[in-house]
Amino acid sequence: MPSLEEIRAAARLIAPVVAPTPQYAWPLLAKRLGIEVWVKHENHTPTGAFKIRGGLVFIDWLTRTHPEVKGVVAATRGNHGQSVTLAARRAGLESVIVVPHGNSKEKNAAMQAFGAELIVHGEDFQESVEEAGRIAQARGLFAMPSFDLRLVTGVATYSLEFLSALPDLQTVYVPIGLGSGICGMLTAKAALGHKVDAVGVVAEAAPAYALSLAQGKLVSHPTTTLIGDGMACRTPAPEALAIIAEGIARTVLVS
Repeated sequence: MPSLEEIRAAARLIAPVVAPTPQYAWPLLAKRLGIEVWVKHENHTPTGAFKIRGGLVFIDWLTRTHPEVKGVVAATRGNHGQSVTLAARRAGLESVIVVPHGNSKEKNAAMQAFGAELIVHGEDFQESVEEAGRIAQARGLFAMPSFDLRLVTGVATYSLEFLSALPDLQTVYVPIGLGSGICGMLTAKAALGHKVDAVGVVAEAAPAYALSLAQGKLVSHPTTTLIGDGMACRTPAPEALAIIAEGIARTVLVS
């Protein structure tokens, strides 16, 4: 997994684009739950989500190690696509984004506003991934992974901020989509030697990760969620599953 210095280097890299986001203790949540509750506001990034951190780090690596690349293609439900598009535009690369039918109109519009060529294909994320692979081959574009340790290194910067600000934090709840967010948390936790228990939050309508962790093997499962599109994972990423299985305290399913 990425080291503390690698995460700190990623934080320095993204700093001109992504300032550290705030974390606030919300009294009404504390009153309702009977405990102190802090929220990390990753909606304060330029794309409104944490994924931009990973996108900037990955595209920086790509342009340094593959200078011949002219553009990238990615499959997404929205946040990853916005990240890829903004990072690619800053690097002077074209970006093609593939989304499934019925994807959020707002996220589609945001990706196009950042400069993406948007292609709608497939009934779910997995079918969009397959189409993105075909486009990469046909047009000579670099196929962006949805999960990669370079993405995790960038994403881990938000957890580095959060855990550094709250050294006595006891439990942190992190949603699991394809896994970069929770893996970033586990990476930062290990790098800092923080004692927090990391709990993965999985949608009942997209239970593939919960089933995989419970059974100790990769399990695919159809998704039926219409509102939690960012968590609508049908097939876990094997590398993410291994990191999560080793470092997570438990998972919870939410309706």
